[in-house]
Amino acid sequence: MKNVKKDATGEAMQELAQLMANLRSEDGCPWDKKQTWKSLIPYTIEEAYEVVEAAESNDASSLKDELGDLLFHVVFYSRIGEESQQFNIEDVIRGITEKMTRRHPHVFGEKSSSIEDAKEVPGLWEEIKRKEREAKKEALQCDSDDNNKPVSIFDDINSRVPALLWASKVQRKMGQVGFDWADADGVISKINEEFVELEEAREANDIEAMTEEIGDLLFTMVNLSRHLKINPETALRQATHKFQNRFRFMEAELLNQGRSAQETSLEELETLWQESKVKKKK
Repeated sequence: MKNVKKDATGEAMQELAQLMANLRSEDGCPWDKKQTWKSLIPYTIEEAYEVVEAAESNDASSLKDELGDLLFHVVFYSRIGEESQQFNIEDVIRGITEKMTRRHPHVFGEKSSSIEDAKEVPGLWEEIKRKEREAKKEALQCDSDDNNKPVSIFDDINSRVPALLWASKVQRKMGQVGFDWADADGVISKINEEFVELEEAREANDIEAMTEEIGDLLFTMVNLSRHLKINPETALRQATHKFQNRFRFMEAELLNQGRSAQETSLEELETLWQESKVKKKK
């Protein structure tokens, strides 16, 4: 197992933590000083997606920079936590180190059940998390109604993540307890059923029903992605990139002609679209 350079890593982390302390100090930056956990949320989401974009582009330089920006946010949240005497960056680092050590007994434990195949890891991971949830519930020692609720397979799912990811996580959890279609064919049949129900709602011009059926259809499409072992978020992002690039090709062609998309007929746009599909494959 390769060791990291502890001194260099620790020193760099301390420098970043000190920089944040200076920014939040009395003589620091006015903008940084006024931030709270909640005010940082939209910026953190943006930084996370910029990491994703850099990784998708396989751009090592950009990925390094974007990871630095995201790490800065981790330190930012931690500094606010330290100022309110709730936790600090050291607590965060030690917490995740202890958690990951605990969740990888096949690496750091006695290795009584050695795992060689990566496919075996998720099952072990879920079992460990289930035990952690049960232990946490028992440790609360509280008589509130919430604490008397049974432990759910969904307890560790954050519903504030993007909808595609949330749906995928929920379906994976249900699949782990056997509430699932046997194969992709069953999911495809369900998709066809949802299309029929959506068409019925559309014919009735029932907005509420159409909204529900579109949701059911999207949810089932995510399930099909899981059965086909395709990440729906990645698939949709790839498709969006593809269609965006095709339209940019059309815009460039029109610009060369001194026109814009708004000034072009639908028939001409469709011709350019078909051309873009051929050109973008080359």
